[in-house]
Amino acid sequence: MTIARPAAAAAPDLASLPRLGVGVLYVPSLPAFLRQHVDTLDYMAIVPDRFWADDGPRAGTRFREMDRQVELLDWVAERKPIVGHSVGLSIGSADLFDEEHVRQIARWQARYGFPWHSDHLSFNRLPGLDAHSDLAGLAVPVPYDHDVLEMVAERAQRVREIVPVPFLLENNVYYVDLPDQDMSEPEFLNALSARGGCGLLLDIHNVYANSVNHGFDAREFLRAVDLSRVVELHIAGGSEMGGMYTDSHAGPVAGPVWDLLDEVVAAAPNLCAITFEFEDGYLPALGGDDGVLRELERAREAWNRRPAARG
Repeated sequence: MTIARPAAAAAPDLASLPRLGVGVLYVPSLPAFLRQHVDTLDYMAIVPDRFWADDGPRAGTRFREMDRQVELLDWVAERKPIVGHSVGLSIGSADLFDEEHVRQIARWQARYGFPWHSDHLSFNRLPGLDAHSDLAGLAVPVPYDHDVLEMVAERAQRVREIVPVPFLLENNVYYVDLPDQDMSEPEFLNALSARGGCGLLLDIHNVYANSVNHGFDAREFLRAVDLSRVVELHIAGGSEMGGMYTDSHAGPVAGPVWDLLDEVVAAAPNLCAITFEFEDGYLPALGGDDGVLRELERAREAWNRRPAARG
């Protein structure tokens, strides 16, 4: 049987997107920091799925907002741009594509004016026996083969039809190297951005973690990626566990990530944002508010070294 291949989608005009600058991904330990230091941010990234409860597709009212969290989000949105970074699409789930989730993202994009939105190039949901889907508990990477490429590209096009701003997919961290894949990760990312018409959210810490665990050169990886498709960067820290280096978002940004960040900033012509991530509960490990401010300031120094900033 011949698989119908979607035509390559017209690429969105990434060059016209606003160059926001430096921001942080919201976690529940940040409200006090935001109330005091919101002016140190150029924008705030959010995981929209964490601002509502999802009662499943058979519920009369599926999505129920968490009022206290949304109240703070509204306060920040009056002062700074908001960027959406979802975790719930599970675009790599072969038997599940949740258009209602995408429509909920579209409602929030209209509400908060996301200039773009993103999700993960992975899957974390499987169809359940009841109204809910089963959760894997982590973002499981997709195999880099042609069938997956066509499936994800077609879905990315559908997301772009529903949400009227550029859609980015984030490269994943992986701890098992799947054998006999059709292409390398950079080849897959480049083909996906071309066929699906999506941009890239390049998580530099994920690249670094994979390079440590699988023994490749992170710089060569980055040189193989079409950096003209990169709109947003994520930076974070990690930790050792069980002989692996994990993407735990624990504490400050990993030292080598700063060097990689400088290289990408210099070579990504459509870069719009650098987002610092840390997992909730690691604020003390960062050194409290002062630690967050230090990471943001160092990211801003990198942002200001990009060619456009140098004139």
